[in-house]
Amino acid sequence: MDARTGHAGAGFRTALALLAFGMLASLAAGCATATARPPRSEFEDIAVPRGLTYQPDKSTVIESPAVKAARLVYRGRLEPVSLGQAMRATLEANGWRFVSTSSTPSFGTLQVYEKAGNSLQLRIHEGLWYTYLEVETSRTTLVNQ
Repeated sequence: MDARTGHAGAGFRTALALLAFGMLASLAAGCATATARPPRSEFEDIAVPRGLTYQPDKSTVIESPAVKAARLVYRGRLEPVSLGQAMRATLEANGWRFVSTSSTPSFGTLQVYEKAGNSLQLRIHEGLWYTYLEVETSRTTLVNQ
């Protein structure tokens, strides 16, 4: 700070800029070195691609002796069309039968599947910063005796 003018000197501004840059660089490096782990999935035959992060505050899992139901929400920076194609290929490889798809600009894309009497619905839509994947399904857990 210059005592005569009351303004910060060029050296002080440079040091402040370097400090801010260093903090930003270390934050970015910390994010880049975080280990990527597969996203959470409540069902073994519903794989979620890497690059998506599970959103527990927007998700719901309900379990009873007879039924397990879930609405699982993920977000990431994936292209919606590619995400939809990847999900379809993975689900079909895991025995899910594709039933239908529909798309609207305001709602996104809805894909419906079935397998052994169970249904699965995917909604893929874009938010301001992220692409969202919503997985809704239910399974009966009791076996007829």
